[in-house]
Amino acid sequence: MKRKSILLLTALMLVMSMFLAACGGKEKANETTKGKSSSGEPQDGGTLVYGVDTAPEGIFNFNFYGNASDANVLQFIDDSLIDYDENMKPIPKIASWETKDNKVFKFTFKKGVKWQNGEELTVDDWIFAIKTLADKDYDGPRYTNVQTIEGAPAYHDGKAKEIAGLKKIDDYNIEITFDKARVNNLENVWTYPMSRKEFEGVKIKDMSASPQVRQKPIGTGPYKINKVVPGESIELVRNDDYWQGKPHIEKIIIKVVDPSLLVGELKNNSIDFSPFSPVSYDEIKKLNNIEVLTSPGVSYYYVGFRLGTWDGKKNVANYDKYSNKQLRQAMAYAMNREEWNKAFFFGLGHPVNRPIPSSHWIAADNSELNEYKYDPEKAKQLLDEAGYKDKDGDGFREDPNGKPFVVNFSHYQTTNPTFEARAKQIAQYWEEVGLKTKVTMTEANLYYDKLEKGDKSIEVFFGGWSTGSDPDPSGLWGSTALWNYPRWVNEKSDQLLADALDVAKVGTDQAKRKALYVEWQKLFNDELPAIPISELDDSYALTKRVQGVKVTPLGTNSPHQWWIEQ
Repeated sequence: MKRKSILLLTALMLVMSMFLAACGGKEKANETTKGKSSSGEPQDGGTLVYGVDTAPEGIFNFNFYGNASDANVLQFIDDSLIDYDENMKPIPKIASWETKDNKVFKFTFKKGVKWQNGEELTVDDWIFAIKTLADKDYDGPRYTNVQTIEGAPAYHDGKAKEIAGLKKIDDYNIEITFDKARVNNLENVWTYPMSRKEFEGVKIKDMSASPQVRQKPIGTGPYKINKVVPGESIELVRNDDYWQGKPHIEKIIIKVVDPSLLVGELKNNSIDFSPFSPVSYDEIKKLNNIEVLTSPGVSYYYVGFRLGTWDGKKNVANYDKYSNKQLRQAMAYAMNREEWNKAFFFGLGHPVNRPIPSSHWIAADNSELNEYKYDPEKAKQLLDEAGYKDKDGDGFREDPNGKPFVVNFSHYQTTNPTFEARAKQIAQYWEEVGLKTKVTMTEANLYYDKLEKGDKSIEVFFGGWSTGSDPDPSGLWGSTALWNYPRWVNEKSDQLLADALDVAKVGTDQAKRKALYVEWQKLFNDELPAIPISELDDSYALTKRVQGVKVTPLGTNSPHQWWIEQ
């Protein structure tokens, strides 16, 4: 399971998971992978069954969701104001924009775009969403996407009744002023409006748990939620008034499928379309009725170290157990990531040495990084130098003070049969160099809640991100980032990330911006607040009757373009 972060994720899902080149020197490519096509005209009608391996948490509004399982649903029911091309550059969708200085932006909405309740979308719905995210009672994770708007922090802190940087011109035009010119103000700002009518009378603190989010969400997307069977399925029906044109497929069923049963469901045509985990790849590609589509992705997995806590506004480095850099580096050298990827990702996963997927243009070349190639003797040497030695002869190392040292390693649990095995394999690597390790598996939807709340039981943990279109890692690794789960605080890191977004320093020169990000990746690679371990190709299985699908590093094209051969 990957967290989607639309910051970025967010991820998004988001999403999100959420690859292209292996770190072993495979050549990069960033081409769109074309999906199914037919020489005939698209046909209307039919039902498509879309398989997912994890039951959605049930937060069906982009403004509040936080993981990939919900993003699987949201892709059908809501739209962003802007879109991204195959090179991950922003392009107009519902809104177009203009700016002269990367600080003040004027946005213009298309007229006639309607919510699924029949109300027309206007800039007031966007203002409503931004003010919701900036409110002190908002309990979701996306304040970071509005806090750079001029006046948002004052509004958040109760020092102002309005957000100074929001200026409504009319129902279809708005001017947004940011606190400073940045290269990525457009990519970072939140672009999912909220229906004012639907949330009328709902207090912000109650929104995320409201029926408007959990049971009867209203979006602007091609499909509407008709029925939810928790843990089993979600029935979507066509939005005949969809602003981009009536979708071809009449009904979509999102079905939760145990990964161990997916191959049989595809073979029997019980599932029409499903992203799938690498464990199923060898079997799926043998099916005669299935076409497999893969694309370089924008996701990576890592092992994180708890280094501090979140105080509500920023990360605080106040946890010492893993503060020794040599300990973290030793744990990286102890891991045979090449072997691990082959064993658990079956050719779709590749070792990675940075928290930047290879598909992003800022990715540092491996020649500029320490690749932490498998070297258990080097790991032992570093542990010895750091004072982690076996002083009682039991085969496991004590800490520098001679006290028992146990790596408490956490991993999320779903129905995927490989998750516990891959967690235990990582633990075995560490035990082979003398670090006693305890593995704890936690149900997926509880896992990230524990991380965000700083549950003391989680010390070393498995995580993953789908980074979205903007490669800037500030929203995941900055000292004030909620999603910086290791709680890494580093002044040089913050300065490099800030400089890379500063128009005064980099202007529109991508080479200057990349150079700063490469320096940041070198710093991360040395400090190692987390060990990057994998980047994945996104993979999908489709029955041959499904047409009109294409995939890119950011996911699929709009579902309203898909159709079923009758």
